[in-house]
Order: sequence, then structure tokens, then C-alpha cells
Amino acid sequence: MSDITYEQRRGQIEDYFDRTAVAAWAKLTSDAPVGRIRATVRAGRDQMRATLLSWLGADLRGKRILDAGCGTGALAVEAALRGAQVVAIDLSPTLVDLARERIPRNIAHLVDFHSGDMLDPALGTFDHVVAMDSIIHYQTEDAVNALATLAERTHRSMAFTFAPRTPLLAAMISIGRLFPRGDRAPWLEPMCESKIIQLMSQQDELSDWKSARTQRVSSGFYKSQAMEWVRA
Repeated sequence: MSDITYEQRRGQIEDYFDRTAVAAWAKLTSDAPVGRIRATVRAGRDQMRATLLSWLGADLRGKRILDAGCGTGALAVEAALRGAQVVAIDLSPTLVDLARERIPRNIAHLVDFHSGDMLDPALGTFDHVVAMDSIIHYQTEDAVNALATLAERTHRSMAFTFAPRTPLLAAMISIGRLFPRGDRAPWLEPMCESKIIQLMSQQDELSDWKSARTQRVSSGFYKSQAMEWVRA
């Protein structure tokens, strides 16, 4: 396991998504044609986003939601279409600018975009937090600490995704590490569901929270698991 710190990894992620991967990410999150492998990733992300949104519910009027790691804003848009007031934040200013360009005018007033750290207390408090594929590059301990920090400002639920620790995913990550460093994202940090639950149960900030729903999505090169925690 890497001993890189949360701050160092956050810097790597910002650098990658704001510089190296902007064009590829913009294409992946659009309707533009992509190759077979990226098509499976797109389909997997669409399925995961739909899962997380289904957990939030169809009517989000009066709810304030944090989209932590919003990327190009797809989840924020869907939440706003359901009536939510959304704070959408990402480490990459370039992706956030793209999200602002893509949002439909009729719901633009419902989404407040920011670039920066999702843990910034200045963002305020929320009914729900959604972190889709935004903690997958962090070690389990750092990811849990981040979730505990968010929980202090969240009233109802947190839903997040992680890369499940499986032999297949480990093999895929190893193959990915063969590519030149400049051409690949910061390494995924596969996590065990049982360890996440164990570490979260030890957090004082999560003493009145409990694990709820979980769902795994497997689509080609996209392997991700969603977990929901709610206030008891």
C-alpha cells in the first residue's frame, strides 16, 4: 500500500484531471463516440450515477446536496432536475468550467459550482452528500477520515463509491501501471467493504450513523461499489 498522504494524492488528482485528462474526460462524459473500453466505462458510470440518484429519491425539493467530486456535472444536473439545491465541487477548475458550460439554463440557478477541496467547511451543511468516484484514489484510512469530516455537516445520508478489492481489479490496475505515468490517472486504491465499515464504526463523528444500502457495478473496465450511510 502507498504511504502517500491525503494532501499529496489530492495534488496528483488535481494535476491529472485539470491538465492531462481534460480532453479525454470531456469526451467520456459527453455523447461523442468513444472506443470499446471507454464505452464500458461510460456505461458503468451511467449505471452508478443512476443508482446513487435512486437512493436520493425522485423528489428533492427543499434538499441541499453536496456533489463531492462533480467532474463535468452530470449528477449535479440530475439532482437539480429533481428540485435539489446542489453545491458541486471538484479539484479541477477546468472540469468545473466545463460543467458550468453544460448545465441547462433552466436549472443553472439551482447549482452552485466550486473548484477546490470537498472538505472545505465554508461550503456549509447538507441534507445529503454524494461522492461518486471521488475517494477511489485515496487509502482507506484517508477516505474514511474524509467521510467522517463530511458527516459532521450532513443531516441525512452520505453515498459514496469505492474500488472493491478483487483479484480481477488488482490485475487490471497492474496492467494500467504499465502505461507511462503521464498517460494514466493516479492509482486506484482498492478497498474492502468490511474494513470501511470497521474504520467508520470507530469514528466519533460517525457514532450516530449506520451503513445502509450497497450496490456493485461491473461494466468492462469500470468496477465500482456504492455504499450508503445514514444517520441512525
